Amino acid sequence: MGSKGVWMALGILLCWGSLLAFLLAFYRPNWATPWPYLLALLQMHLYTGLFITAHDAMHGVVSANKRLNNALGTLAAGLFAYNWFPRMLPKHHDHHRHVATPDDPDYHDGQHAGFLPWFARFAWNYVTVWQVLLMAATYNVLKLFFPQANVIAFWMIPAVLATLQLFFFGTYLPHRGEHAPDNVHKSRSQFRHHLWAFVSCYFFGYHYEHHDQPYLPWWRLWRTKHA
Repeated sequence: MGSKGVWMALGILLCWGSLLAFLLAFYRPNWATPWPYLLALLQMHLYTGLFITAHDAMHGVVSANKRLNNALGTLAAGLFAYNWFPRMLPKHHDHHRHVATPDDPDYHDGQHAGFLPWFARFAWNYVTVWQVLLMAATYNVLKLFFPQANVIAFWMIPAVLATLQLFFFGTYLPHRGEHAPDNVHKSRSQFRHHLWAFVSCYFFGYHYEHHDQPYLPWWRLWRTKHA
C-alpha cells in the first residue's frame, strides 16, 4: 500500500475543500444553465469521497501508520456533516461482523425493508443531535460571509445527496432482499462496469468483494472484478 492511500485521501480532501471554497466565495451561479447543478453533483461526489476515505480508515487501509490513518479518517468524517469517526468505527465493524442480522446497525428492522423506512432507521442509528446543532450553527455562520443560495446549493444539499447516494449504493442495493444460503457475506455486487462503479460510489457497488476483502482500499477494489 505504501503512501498511496495517504495521497489518495489528501487528494480527495484537497479537491473537496478547493471546490467548496470556489463555489462559496467566487462562483455566481446562473440557475438557468446546467452548470450550477453539475457542479453541485460534483461536490456531492467529493462529499462521498470524504466518507469513502473515512471508511477506508475504519479498515486501517489509508495508512499503515495508525495515528495518521485515524487522523485522516477523523478529518474526512468530520468534514462530512460532523460525523464522529470514533463513534462510527465500532458500528461499521459491527456491520461487517453481523451483516444483515438484527445486530447489524446498517440493516433494516426486519419488518420495514423499503427504501425510505430503512433509510430513516439508518439515519437514526448514525445521526446525532450534536451533528444537527453543529450543521445548523455552521450554516448560520457561513451565510454571514457567503451568498445564502450558494451555501444551500453547494454545502448543504450535496451533503444530503451524498448521504442518500452512500446508503443507496452501499447499503440498500447490496443488502436488500434474500441472499443465497452460500452467500456468506449476505451481499451482492453491481455489474462489472468500472467507470459507473467509480462515478456511482467509488467502486462501493462492488460490495460483495468489499466484504470478502475489506483490506483493499477503494482504489484497488475494481481489480477484484478481474480475479
